[in-house]
Amino acid sequence: MDNVVTRTEAFLHKWGVSPDSIDMQRCCDDFLAEMERGLAKNGDGSLAMIPTFVESDTTIAPHERVIVLDAGGTNFRTCVVWFDEHMEPHIESFRKSGMPGVKSEVSARQFFSLLADQVEPIIGESDKIGFCFSYAAEITADHDGIPLVFSKEIKAPEVIGRPVGKNLLEELARRGHDVSSKRVSVVNDTVATLLAGKISSDVSPYGGYVGFILGTGTNTAYVERNDRIGKLKDTTAHSQIINVESGNYDLIPSELDRRFIATTKQPENYHFEKMISGAYLGSFSQVVIGQAIEEGLFSPNFASRFSTVIPLDTTRMSHYLEMPHNAEYDLVRCIDNEKDATTLYLLLDSVIARAAKLTAINLSAAVLKSRSGENPRYPVCINADGTTFYKTAFLAPYTEMYMTRFLRQEHHRYFRFVNIKDSPAIGAAVAGLSLP
Repeated sequence: MDNVVTRTEAFLHKWGVSPDSIDMQRCCDDFLAEMERGLAKNGDGSLAMIPTFVESDTTIAPHERVIVLDAGGTNFRTCVVWFDEHMEPHIESFRKSGMPGVKSEVSARQFFSLLADQVEPIIGESDKIGFCFSYAAEITADHDGIPLVFSKEIKAPEVIGRPVGKNLLEELARRGHDVSSKRVSVVNDTVATLLAGKISSDVSPYGGYVGFILGTGTNTAYVERNDRIGKLKDTTAHSQIINVESGNYDLIPSELDRRFIATTKQPENYHFEKMISGAYLGSFSQVVIGQAIEEGLFSPNFASRFSTVIPLDTTRMSHYLEMPHNAEYDLVRCIDNEKDATTLYLLLDSVIARAAKLTAINLSAAVLKSRSGENPRYPVCINADGTTFYKTAFLAPYTEMYMTRFLRQEHHRYFRFVNIKDSPAIGAAVAGLSLP
């Protein structure tokens, strides 16, 4: 057995798949440098560092109602939200429909008409609208959002470059609704996640806030002082939330990563996302296993059976790590000897551990950049959301382990993970209620 472990670990080190191949300090320093480049006046670099014009230190009135819209993935959700005296959220009139542009391409007129269909029944509930828009968008000083690109298979090219809040209100006005007093605040889902952590933290005071999503894709938000944002013209306000767009961090740690990225859509973009997110971990593991088969780490029987269960996805690789003896799982059925079983376990575990270390680097950079968390009694609140983070075997505990070693023990910065239910809706509600 020692020979199997030694040989597999040598393979992982050779191909840069072992977490030990990632220098955490060096990578974090580079991540921080990219953050600075994105904030600078010319705003170049791989991280967009999008100003949101949303402050985290906002006070909202209890019992005030706000219309909430949540456009993310394949679904569009609408509801009405209000908070009681204890800042507990109450969600009413919840509806869910398909996101326009998923099944077939839609024009801009069709896109906003389909959104208006869902908003119309609750349009009279409030003059304030919080819109969680889970796609890359430039946020304007009046809190509207201009889509830069659609991911997640949304086919609506005419919507790119059009302010979504303004166009939605114009469509409602065409239908005869008086929208003259209505205001829309558009926020990214990661920004909404940060705001949800802030509003839900009255019991445990925190020194700072980070929003993090690791699901099909990934992104991060943190709070930055305005005088450190070079591309801002007006720095009168104290601080605001920055949408990092961290999934686009330019990182290709190994030759196997390079090969894998070349097979993905938009191989020139979202390199970091392709290292850690749920849409890609399983596919990358397939590349690693394929190389291991080529180098003779597996038996011919395993190679033959594995060819019948590809393409591999993140859920199925996670299942093997969770229950490596469960014969109902297809990867378990590929195995007929302990050597193959152990080799497969070590390969998949290493892919997850490396993803966790990279995730820890991302979050550590956000904490360090925020200049918060120096007092252990007031740690940084990291509201983490996303099924990949919580449901992929070992990913969350490995991430916390690497952060504890690096951020807490080496840099003396303190943090605490939380998981706030319905974060996108709650955060969008806070953004909407914060409108003047």
